[in-house]
Amino acid sequence: MNKKEYLAKRQGLLDEAQNLINESKIEEANAKMKEVEKLDNQWEDFSKAQANLNALNTDPKPVNIAELGDNGVDGTVIDSLEKNTIATETDIYNTIEYRKAFMNNVVKGTPIPEKFLNADQNTTTSDVGSVIPTTILEKIVEKLEATGMILPLVTRTSYKGGLAIPTSTVKPVATWTAEGKGSAKQKKTTGNVVFNYYKLRCAVSVSFETSIVTLGVFETTIINNIAEAMTKALEQAIISGTGEGQPTGILTETAPEGQNIEIGASADIDYKTLVEAEAALPLAYESEAVWCMTKKTFMKFIGMVDSNKQPIARVNYGINGRPERTLLGRTVVLNDYMTSLGSTIESDAVVAFLFNFKDYVLNTNYNITVKKYEDNDTDDQVTKALMLVDGKVVDENSLVTITKKGATV
Repeated sequence: MNKKEYLAKRQGLLDEAQNLINESKIEEANAKMKEVEKLDNQWEDFSKAQANLNALNTDPKPVNIAELGDNGVDGTVIDSLEKNTIATETDIYNTIEYRKAFMNNVVKGTPIPEKFLNADQNTTTSDVGSVIPTTILEKIVEKLEATGMILPLVTRTSYKGGLAIPTSTVKPVATWTAEGKGSAKQKKTTGNVVFNYYKLRCAVSVSFETSIVTLGVFETTIINNIAEAMTKALEQAIISGTGEGQPTGILTETAPEGQNIEIGASADIDYKTLVEAEAALPLAYESEAVWCMTKKTFMKFIGMVDSNKQPIARVNYGINGRPERTLLGRTVVLNDYMTSLGSTIESDAVVAFLFNFKDYVLNTNYNITVKKYEDNDTDDQVTKALMLVDGKVVDENSLVTITKKGATV
């Protein structure tokens, strides 16, 4: 029996079954459909036997096993190692072969191959339309996080073997002297800010199966996630790092005497508070100092005016369309690493501060290096990022803090 005879006989049985259904002879129709199933099984067995016989009648050819990996899907075992063998896929309508066939059907009117037609026992192949191919957008939607605002502002160094920065709070004083007289000799005292080595590590493990069957964009997303995680950890440490196993944060330092403004637990920041903070900032440090706070805290100042009814908080839009925030004319840098005004504050917390970020040094002893390796026990694919880094405030004189007192119990 050839294919033409098989299709003709099958169509005849289907027509008979349809006529019996039209005459309400359901049992006879079901019997005819059983005959169709039996015929299909016979044709499948015949086709396999014929294919095996054809394979035995041809000369053996070397097979490149490496090129056959794209045919197996979800571990499906196929009957042949021929490269053109079609394996059963989870979604056949997302294959390149079907996409091309669908395009030719739309543009040229070429019929869709029978293997892609969703025919059932009551439908002939001529009645089945085309299925629009499945499309997967190569983008993984994830919740965004605000990072990268603080890191570009600090002083970055890359010294191997540690770093020591000399500091001094004592400056010589010049004195007016009479003719022939000298001045007292003054001693210059210096200290050091010494940097250590703290390891920052981020590793993401993906199972072997996932690395094989997922989109290429998945791997790119993992790299981006690791970079974002490293940036977030660094910025968190710059703001509030403890100095134990991580860099020392700005808010870990004690503001110089007279440069911490306190507000009561039930009070709120007002215009007077900001003026006091500006007054506490030494004149020598005010040119490059910026405000630092959360967005929620900054929005508390929108609508607040000074004694001349001028708004103290402004949001302008630069040439690139990005918002540029100022408070009393001074740039505001937002972050998500601090306590916000309006949230529950149990203990004293800094809700805003003035600081020149150039006075914070982040020394990278070993720059971020991304490595990929395979876990031999589980076959998982691991992407790992490492760096050695430390950071410290080298001059705290530009630091002015506004501290919200904690709620009394």
